[in-house]
Amino acid sequence: MSQHDFDVAIIGGGPAGCALALLLARTTAQPGRIVLLQADGPAHYGYSPDQDPRVLAINHGSRVLLETIDGFPDQAALVQTVHVSQRGRLGRTIIRHSDFGVPQLGCVVRYAGLHARLTQSVIRSGVTILSGAAARVIRQDSTGVEIRQGEHLIQAALAIQADGYPETEVTRQYSQMALVTQAQSSLPRSGWAFERFTQEGPLAVLPHPGGPGQQSIVWCCAPGRAALLQKMSPEAFSESLTQMFGSRLGPLCVQASVAAFPLILNLRQVAVSGRTVAIGNAAQTLHPVAGQGLNLGLRDAATLAFTLREWLSSPAMHPSEALEQFQRLRQPDRQLTARMTDLMSRIFTTHWPVVEHAAGLALLGMDLIPALRAPLARHLLQGMRL
Repeated sequence: MSQHDFDVAIIGGGPAGCALALLLARTTAQPGRIVLLQADGPAHYGYSPDQDPRVLAINHGSRVLLETIDGFPDQAALVQTVHVSQRGRLGRTIIRHSDFGVPQLGCVVRYAGLHARLTQSVIRSGVTILSGAAARVIRQDSTGVEIRQGEHLIQAALAIQADGYPETEVTRQYSQMALVTQAQSSLPRSGWAFERFTQEGPLAVLPHPGGPGQQSIVWCCAPGRAALLQKMSPEAFSESLTQMFGSRLGPLCVQASVAAFPLILNLRQVAVSGRTVAIGNAAQTLHPVAGQGLNLGLRDAATLAFTLREWLSSPAMHPSEALEQFQRLRQPDRQLTARMTDLMSRIFTTHWPVVEHAAGLALLGMDLIPALRAPLARHLLQGMRL
């Protein structure tokens, strides 16, 4: 068994882990003392990173961060206007980039493209990369952490868990599946993203980086409906999708296979345990409504890199103060974003007309009074930052 010694070991080579590796590499003269531990083989429900069918919503703040570390992919579809509505009820709101004086609210990227670009940048950064079996922490004490990855035994002053599900105290099963596919719109609207709430869950229709008129579909619905939809022919699925979404983009024609992902809320209440820190999916997994999962994970990575910068210049120091600062800075954003996405995913699915009408009135109020929609829009634009 080979043994290695590092200052920081990052477990998980997904976007949050890669972003953290790149941010830390910029703050130290010895990037080789940082190791990124990647797991070989499928990572997300049987998909390898280069075959993962998901798309990711990147808000304006996350795009700026990714561009500073050369982690933004070549292909992206701009989002300049977000249209939020509720099927079968009155009320809708529209959020425009011009409200905030920015060129776009965000963009949509392929998971595979983002992962590939970040991985290439990590290779160029000088950070050590070890690939193999899934890594796990086997021991930690006041002096450091011991990690095993197949035949590798890694000693590190700090371990950052950045992949996999969190060990949580808060869990919610949404009884929803997210159906992910790609469609062509017959009446495309450039730069428009739609979030349409139904009684079974939200339906997101987003611009796809594949080209004009291409739409990314994330349809959250009950497991029974999801199973039936997956068995349909492309023509029948397209008809059901258009009926559920409405006529704003004309008939939608599905052009890709339909992948299904179960939806769950996992939230680790405390992200720091001794010399082990959780960020990204290891700290929280959220409902995909409003596309906040990756954006929250990138804010985790940015804040951790910020709090560790002084300790990295002198790793002999105890990192407790830096870790306490990270926990204190990240707790409000993590809790607020988890609660916001949880509420948005459930309030429109109560099947209680009074609640659904009240939610519709809230959308209408946000549309009529800019001051009411500003806090939500600003959080979607950049989240809570330092």
